[in-house]
Amino acid sequence: MAHAAPTPGGMTGRPGRGTGSGGFTAPSGLPDIFDARVHRVAKVAIPVVLGLVYGYWAAANRRSGGPITGWNILFGFVTALVFIVLCLAVARFAPLLKRELHSLVKSGFAGAALGFLYSQTGESVLRSVAIGLATTAGVFLVFFYRYYTREDGEGNRIR
Repeated sequence: MAHAAPTPGGMTGRPGRGTGSGGFTAPSGLPDIFDARVHRVAKVAIPVVLGLVYGYWAAANRRSGGPITGWNILFGFVTALVFIVLCLAVARFAPLLKRELHSLVKSGFAGAALGFLYSQTGESVLRSVAIGLATTAGVFLVFFYRYYTREDGEGNRIR
């Protein structure tokens, strides 16, 4: 079946106005293929899914291939809950900071999350900290470069 692609100036909106449907371009100039409702749901659904995967991963690391127990399941769900809450907090409050702190908060969260996962394998605390710090440094460089090239000094997007 062939369906007609939406054209600019059609009945659902004008091009470049960010209508949120039909593939029209958003004010940023990028195509907007999802409406605002999908974005609102994704702001919560993505951290929840990531948290559940993270909790399962942490519980699997802790049991080291042994039998699944009730305490292991509880540990996984508590870890997932903490990850979800922290992820939502970072996503909500980090963009309010200057670009340096914004990058540091997000990269610190990523480094701490990976360091905690590694610590559940039974390795030394020093190695877990080293892996967390290395992850933080790498992610910080990527985020800082991204925000430095796309924001001005006050954190406003450059258009």
